[in-house]
Amino acid sequence: MRKTVLELNGVTFTYPGAEQPVLRDVSLQLKQGDFTAVIGSNGSGKSTLCKCFNGLIPHYYTGDFSGEVIVSGQSAEGRTVAELSRTMGYVYQDFENQLVRPTVIDDVSFTPLNYGFADYKERGERALELTGLSEVRDEFVWQLSGGQKHLLALAGSLAMDPEVLVIDEPVAQLDPQHAREIYEILRRLNVEHGKTIVVIEHHAEFIADYCQNVILMDNGSIRWQKPVREALSSVSELLELGIYPPDVTRAAWMLNPNPLSVQEQYPMNPEEGRSYFISQHRAVEDNNCSMFKDKLCLVEESAEQKKEAVVQMEGVGLSYRTIHRTLHPVLKDVQLELKRGESIALIGNNGAGKSSLMKLIAGIAKPSGGTVHVKGTLINGLPAERLSGIASYVFQNPEEMFIEDCVRKEIAYYLKARKVPDMDERVENMLQSFRLGELAERDARLLSGGQQRRVSLAIGAAVRPAVMLLDEPTANLDISTKQELVKVLETLRSHVETVVIATHDMQLVAEWASRIIVMHQGQIIADGSKEDIFADEQLLRRAGLAQTQLMELSRVLGLPRICCTLEDFIVSAELQKEEVTHHGSC
Repeated sequence: MRKTVLELNGVTFTYPGAEQPVLRDVSLQLKQGDFTAVIGSNGSGKSTLCKCFNGLIPHYYTGDFSGEVIVSGQSAEGRTVAELSRTMGYVYQDFENQLVRPTVIDDVSFTPLNYGFADYKERGERALELTGLSEVRDEFVWQLSGGQKHLLALAGSLAMDPEVLVIDEPVAQLDPQHAREIYEILRRLNVEHGKTIVVIEHHAEFIADYCQNVILMDNGSIRWQKPVREALSSVSELLELGIYPPDVTRAAWMLNPNPLSVQEQYPMNPEEGRSYFISQHRAVEDNNCSMFKDKLCLVEESAEQKKEAVVQMEGVGLSYRTIHRTLHPVLKDVQLELKRGESIALIGNNGAGKSSLMKLIAGIAKPSGGTVHVKGTLINGLPAERLSGIASYVFQNPEEMFIEDCVRKEIAYYLKARKVPDMDERVENMLQSFRLGELAERDARLLSGGQQRRVSLAIGAAVRPAVMLLDEPTANLDISTKQELVKVLETLRSHVETVVIATHDMQLVAEWASRIIVMHQGQIIADGSKEDIFADEQLLRRAGLAQTQLMELSRVLGLPRICCTLEDFIVSAELQKEEVTHHGSC
C-alpha cells in the first residue's frame, strides 16, 4: 500500500489586509507516486495551495492560517521552509528568482552545497543531464533564454532529489518540443524513481497525456479530485469555470454534448479522437452547423487593400561579446519586410532569436551589421526612447513596465513624457478600449495576470505606434484569459498598423496570425500563411514546434485541410461526413 506523502486537513488562509480567505477549509491527500494536476481559473487559489506544501505559507507569507499540514507523516508546524525543502522540491511561477549563481553549474549545485552534501557537484551534473542542459553547464545564467532558465530552475530542485516535486506552470516560456521533454522528464521521475509530482497547469493536453488525477480549485476550495479521464470529460462544468479541456475532447463534446451513457467518456488526444469520431454517427444539429459555417464565411475584405511596408530589415546581424571576449552570433543575415495590417507571429524554439529580432525593431538592441528601417526611418543606433512613437515593445513580464501607483497614471506616463496634447482624451480611450475603466485607480502590480497584460498593451498602444511588438503575451495565463487576450489583440488593430508577437503558443498562432515567420538558430527558415507552415511537419520538427491537437486530428482523420479552430474542424468533419454519405448512397 502506498504511503501518504502529503496531507492537508481543514486549511484556511487569508492574506494580510484581504477581506476574504484565499483558501477555504481545504483537505487533501497525496500518495507516493501520484502525478497530480492542480487546475482552476486565475485567482482560484492554485499557487497559494501549493505554497502550503513546503511551508512558505504560513512561515514566509504571513497571514491568518488555520488547519494542519502533514509532510511525510510529520506535522509541518514548527518546521522551517529549509527543513521541508529537503522533501518538497518547488519550481515557482517566477522561476528566475530561484537562480542565484553566475554560471549554470554553480547555480544547479548551489542548494546541495548549501546543505553540506559532499557530492553536490555530482548532484548538479546529474540534474543538468536530466534537463538537457549539460551542453551549457559553463555558460553564464544571463546568456540563457527564458526557457533554458526555466529548465535550470527545475534542475536546481532536482539536485536535492526531493520526494515530492511541485512545479508551477512547468511549460511556461518553453517551445512545444522542449515542453514535451519537460513532461517526459517528469514522467521518468514519477515512473522510474517513484517521485510524487504536482503540477499547476493550464495546458490540458499535457494533463491528458501525463497526469493520473486532477484537483479542481474554485474560489479557494477544492471542488473535486478525480482521475484524469473523468476530470477532463466534465466538459460543461469546466467550461463554466473558464477552464478548457483538450481541443479533441471539446470537439467530441460539441458534436455529442449528451453522451449515450453515463460511462461514456470523451477522447483526450488525436489517436483516441480518430477512433471516436469514426465511430460516431450522430450529426450536429442544422442550426449549429449553420452557425459555424456563418463564422467561417466572415472574411476580411481589407486583405485586398495595398499594404505598405512598415518594417524593412536588410542583411541584419546581431552578436554580443561574451565574458570570454568571443563574439556570440544571435541573428545572421536577416532579410525581412513587415507590412501594414498584418498580424505576424514569430515562432521557433528557445534561443532561435525571436526576442532579439523584435528588440532590434524597437531600437532596444543595435544591429552588428545591416540596416533596420521603421516607417522609412533608419533606426540603427537611435535611442529607444526616440522610437517609442514608432515601435512599442511590450515585455514578457508586464509588471516590468509599471512604475506608477495606478493604471491611469501608467497609461499617461509616456504620453506626459512626450507632451502629447490630447493626453487625457487618449488615456480615457485606452481605458475604454481595453476594458480597464473599473481598474483605473488600482495599482497595476496587484492585478491578475490577464489584467496586467491588458494594462501593458494599453500603455504600448497609447502612443499610437506603427508597430506593436509583444514578447510571449500569453505566458502564465490560463486558457480562458488567453481567449480573452485574442479579443484584446483584435482591439489593437484600430490603434496600431502592424502587430508582431513572439510566442510558443501554437493555439494563439492558429487563431490569430495572418502570417507566420519561423526562426531557427538566428535565421528565418520559413515565412508564409498558417496553412502552409502548419502543413509542413518536417519544418515544425526542425524548429522545435508542433501541430495543435486539432491539426493532428485533421491529419489522422484525413480531412481535406488542416483545421486551426474548433469551428473549422466541426464544419470540415460534417462536410466530409455528408460527402461520404452521398457517395455511399450513389
